[in-house]
Amino acid sequence: MKACIRDTALAMTAVSTAVTLAACGSDAGNDSGGDDSPTIGLLLPDATTARWETQDRPFFEQKTEELCGDCTVEHANAKGDVALQQEQMDSMITQDVDAIVLVAVDARSLAPAVRQAEQAGIPVIAYDRLAEGPISGYVSFDGEEVGRLQARALLKAMGDRMRSEQIVMMNGDPSDPNAVAFKKGALSVLRGKVKIGKEYDTLLWRTEAANMNMSGAISALGVANIHGVYAANDGLAAGSISALKANKVEPLPPVTGQDAELGALRRIVGGDQYMTVYKPFGPEASAGATLAVAAARGDSLDPVSTGKVTTPDGQTVPAVMLSPVSVTVDNIEETLIRDGVYTIRQICTPQLAAACDRAGLT
Repeated sequence: MKACIRDTALAMTAVSTAVTLAACGSDAGNDSGGDDSPTIGLLLPDATTARWETQDRPFFEQKTEELCGDCTVEHANAKGDVALQQEQMDSMITQDVDAIVLVAVDARSLAPAVRQAEQAGIPVIAYDRLAEGPISGYVSFDGEEVGRLQARALLKAMGDRMRSEQIVMMNGDPSDPNAVAFKKGALSVLRGKVKIGKEYDTLLWRTEAANMNMSGAISALGVANIHGVYAANDGLAAGSISALKANKVEPLPPVTGQDAELGALRRIVGGDQYMTVYKPFGPEASAGATLAVAAARGDSLDPVSTGKVTTPDGQTVPAVMLSPVSVTVDNIEETLIRDGVYTIRQICTPQLAAACDRAGLT
């Protein structure tokens, strides 16, 4: 490895927040020439979901710099294109980076590239989505719990009438292992409790596809016969809500979401969306950077992990698994605002002033 050698100490909090690694040698890196500075590849899946570029990437880069001042982060976004991400993996391998952090567009399709990285001596850290192939570590949130949180919130919003009414399920991309986990968790709560009138899988998590599918569901079920929407993330929620409004569905049924996007928070305050799932991006990116820096230096990941996870091919690897949080209008302030993700001013546009007053966001 082209890594500088530095002693490190890990301080792990017990409140499912950040994983923090502090370098303790003040003169670390002094004997490290430019060619020996570790390089970490960060491969993001798309530009459709806002969090990747606006939250995960800057948090990851900031934490990497904090842990390893002479490390370089090489970033690329696949824009939802599997072939492009394969090319980006090939480029990272050709550059002989010291570690790769991968959010796979399609876990199965990227498995050969992960194997090529291993053969080249480059450890791959799967980030947010469990990649296939010989990965070295994994950091994410409990996907099934995300689905359970969404489903519980939806049933709560529907109340006692849920058994006599029906919902539409707008699931994510089935090629994304997380989408499979969200769906499994949600169905474990919804089955037997409410009728699922229509169910869709949404390729590439596209908002416009959710809009089209919801329009189809309205045509099939009728304007008055959709009483709840399970949307696997905020983009699908936005597409679904747009279709409901365009078809004059009033009042809007409760709609779930995920990723705590700013637009979703505004919809929640305004009453168009019922809830979202907040996955604290800072702790996830911090954990990802901690694993990546350790891997780039050739260190064991066991001391900086909080557990293990079994990959699709049966190997057990070090992992950091974090806890998601359900967010409704009632706890925006004590979650996202308290954590500094957004300010009240960012959420409360002039058009939402009255709604923010009612929610106590002042």
